Amino acid sequence: MGYVSAVPPSRNDSAAESADGPEAGGAPAADASADSRGGRRSVAVALLLGALGATVVLLASGRTWARGTAAVGVDALPLAADGRAVTGLPAALAIVGLAALVAVFAVRGRSRLLVSGLLALSGLGAALAAVLGADGRQALDAQAARTTADTAAHVAGLTHTAWPYVTAAGAVLILAAGLLALRFGRSWPSMGGRYERDGSPRTRKVAAIDPDRPEDLWKALDRGEDPTR
Repeated sequence: MGYVSAVPPSRNDSAAESADGPEAGGAPAADASADSRGGRRSVAVALLLGALGATVVLLASGRTWARGTAAVGVDALPLAADGRAVTGLPAALAIVGLAALVAVFAVRGRSRLLVSGLLALSGLGAALAAVLGADGRQALDAQAARTTADTAAHVAGLTHTAWPYVTAAGAVLILAAGLLALRFGRSWPSMGGRYERDGSPRTRKVAAIDPDRPEDLWKALDRGEDPTR
């Protein structure tokens, strides 16, 4: 026959069990709170990176990317080409990126995933276009041909500036915003989400009316209710 102890469990054991309970139950809540904070931070960082990157691309693409000269008789005519003359793709993709950054908060589900991908691709495309167009020779050759009225004219003394790479750096910021949207976008809020309804009819709570209590009848009349119903 087995031995059954009549000694009650110690207080230390009970305290340990009670301590384990809340800790085990509080872990999911702590994880959810951490995810919520991470989502809010990622929203702020993505907005900052996207807006700053688009601004940098739009400003830097309007600066001079390359300089050179064209021979006109015995003289040398100075030429200069800005980023939009070299390639208008970075500025166009920066505008697309801004639109996608706003649209991320207007859609949900798979649509948000697609828009986030568009945001990332616009940044990647703008960066590649800026780096590939950094030379600017074709734009200056075309300008030399127009200036000298000679289709065979070419630019001479070609020099470059750092603005194409500044444009590419701004495009990388747009790409980073898109990657953040792809990673954390599902937990981000959407515009007007607080005001959406689920379509179910709204029910109004009606207080119980005791016909034997005059104060209940008066309160019902004050609320605009029919106390006889």
